[in-house]
Amino acid sequence: MTTLDHVLDRTVTIAARRETVFRYFTDSERFASWWGAGSQIEARPGGAVRIRYPNGVVAGGTVVEITPVERVVFTYGYETGEPIPIGASRVTITLQETARGTVVRLRHELPSADARDEHVQGWRYQLAVFANVVAREAHAGASALADRFFALWSETDPGQRRAELGRVAVPDLAFRDPYSCTDGADDLVAHIGASQRFMPGVVLRRRGEARLCQGTALVDWEVEGPDGAVRARGTNVFELAPDGRIAKVTGFWG
Repeated sequence: MTTLDHVLDRTVTIAARRETVFRYFTDSERFASWWGAGSQIEARPGGAVRIRYPNGVVAGGTVVEITPVERVVFTYGYETGEPIPIGASRVTITLQETARGTVVRLRHELPSADARDEHVQGWRYQLAVFANVVAREAHAGASALADRFFALWSETDPGQRRAELGRVAVPDLAFRDPYSCTDGADDLVAHIGASQRFMPGVVLRRRGEARLCQGTALVDWEVEGPDGAVRARGTNVFELAPDGRIAKVTGFWG
């Protein structure tokens, strides 16, 4: 291999656990979901890497190293030989789990500055697609999660409310809307109890499916009064933790 003196570094954080992220380098179906249909990877040293981009361009290489669930190294180049031939560069991806999710660090070593610069926007785009595809799988149950959160506002038993909130949200959950500014599960449990005294019998319901992007879910809702009439509508922004629970909620009315 030509000397690889020109390096492209990029880091993204994905709102998912490291085990979930790593599967996208060991399962060809998942691998193809962020590269393009027909892409494949053999997850073993010496295994083939084949990438078929949606525009028909084909790239490939060979797995050099794979360390579950921390590191993947493979060679990379293009069937056409331009801007670099198959095997003429090396990609190293490392995964580090943090409280916010999995930090993905990409290091692409290339034979020339021109080749490096040609890949800057490609990796910026490709890693964004990757992060979103993984996050969508990790938080595929966002609509049902929102339903459970909304149901808490009708739960009159504080103990049950607290137990269920612990299942759907992190302990330091932050909740913000025009009438709420709470931090922590206990504060929100008490706030919901107070809201029931001032708005008895109301029901909070989801409207439509959750819209997901990079670990954030946008969920529309409406409030029904005891007579079934809609009293208010709005949208909640749910920021989701790597384990699938809710980390923060911001509510917009009207």
